[in-house]
Amino acid sequence: MKHIAKIHTDFKEKFGIPRQSGIADGCIGRIVFEPEYRNPDAIRGIEGYSHLWVIWEFSEAVRDMRERGKTWSPTVRPPRLGGNKRMGVFATRSPYRPNPIGLSSVRLIEIEHTDTHGDVLVVSGADMLDGTPIYDIKPYLAFTDSHPDAVGGFADGVRDYKLDVVIARELSKKVDESKLPSLIRILEDDPRPSYKEDGEREYGMSFADYEVRFKVSGGVLTVTEIDVK
Repeated sequence: MKHIAKIHTDFKEKFGIPRQSGIADGCIGRIVFEPEYRNPDAIRGIEGYSHLWVIWEFSEAVRDMRERGKTWSPTVRPPRLGGNKRMGVFATRSPYRPNPIGLSSVRLIEIEHTDTHGDVLVVSGADMLDGTPIYDIKPYLAFTDSHPDAVGGFADGVRDYKLDVVIARELSKKVDESKLPSLIRILEDDPRPSYKEDGEREYGMSFADYEVRFKVSGGVLTVTEIDVK
């Protein structure tokens, strides 16, 4: 398979990327097609859809497994289960899979017409690392793709888990108003790799043009510092 595009997002490192595209609503991504696929006919009619499926590569997972000399594992440790309980890889959305393929549903905001990169798709709900390679784009069809009565397995038991986020006013003022809601939502969803109860441990994550540091104690995430890059 060939990469048809790359997506550019505010996530410069794996830590802190939302675990699902629905959680990342408001996180903007720009899909830039590779030169071979910058034919405007290829996206003719796409403006009529509100949402798209994006099929992409867990490129960092590929690098991780190569560096560790490992292949796929039949079980993984979902972070939403505390990072200790093992589940079957095909019962999860873990990036460490036999084929490192990711799937995201994103909202199409607009098509930017550029001189250097042709038509660029601007989307919301981008839960991908900056520079992630994309294999394919397909329209989301609500009448067939949406299943309101679907059962979510073990994920249903933790879907309502959220942290209370506390950001001092002087720190929140450092963040662009258009970026702040997305940052808060990412922090609410607990970006830590697994639940930990060390209230003194300070974590750090990169988001857009900011380095954010925080601590978590008793279900409350307190931002301790925000540095502008």
